[in-house]
Amino acid sequence: MAQKMGFYEQENLVVNIEHPSASINATTKLADHEADVISLFLVTAITARDQGVNLVNIGQTSQQSALLFITKKEHNIKTISDLNGKKIGIWKSGFDEIPKALIDNNNCSVEWVPILSTVNLFLIGGIDAMTVMWYNEYDVIVNSGFDPNELNPVFISDYGYNVPEDGLYCLNETLQTKKETLKRFVKASMKGWDYAALHREETLDTVMALMKRKHIPSNRSHQAWMLDRIIELQVPDEKSTIKGELVEKDYKLTQQILLNGNYIKTKIPFSDFHTPLLLK
Repeated sequence: MAQKMGFYEQENLVVNIEHPSASINATTKLADHEADVISLFLVTAITARDQGVNLVNIGQTSQQSALLFITKKEHNIKTISDLNGKKIGIWKSGFDEIPKALIDNNNCSVEWVPILSTVNLFLIGGIDAMTVMWYNEYDVIVNSGFDPNELNPVFISDYGYNVPEDGLYCLNETLQTKKETLKRFVKASMKGWDYAALHREETLDTVMALMKRKHIPSNRSHQAWMLDRIIELQVPDEKSTIKGELVEKDYKLTQQILLNGNYIKTKIPFSDFHTPLLLK
């Protein structure tokens, strides 16, 4: 919406938004200078930084965790401890650090079942639970014929793992050479999200048209659910926190979870990882 409404143009920016396939690693495109800015989950970004990609967070759209375990009510799984001894589907493409850390820290023994891209194994009863996103796969399961009353969602955030997800990242060298340009980019991007929140039907029209051109299957109902949930997740807990900036306590929580699980080896100071570019 920032691009469509001319918000980038108003900031004297020419922005090309790329939508690579799931098989293309956005971090690699950043490291190889094929992209100036990428969107990443916080856990992925911290891990990449630990592995030598000198990236920095310049904006944070997600402020709350959308991850949950979804189960069928007939299985009587209501808490994390109820998952002990169960089969849990988890995305093979990544984002598995937080669910696995939560399971381990609750002394549960589970069988992790890698899943590529669908909820089919959950639907046919091949697994007892599945990691899903509140804004995406949960609604896919409901649209597949399940009434919400037939499901037990177990939100990871309820167990002290409220780890935010999507943020904007660039290389530190890009930040040093194009700081003012990046400031304008983040400002216009957040303005686009604000516009989307206030003009949801127009935003849905735009997204649906784009998906049709790219031959991506979807439906308006699901996209509306996604948009509403994403906008909810952008609201930070602290009233003093500026929307669009990474909260220090969230960063430190995520970093400690990754350290405890041996996903990363070293601590990186918050001030070295996050550079707030939004004007206060």
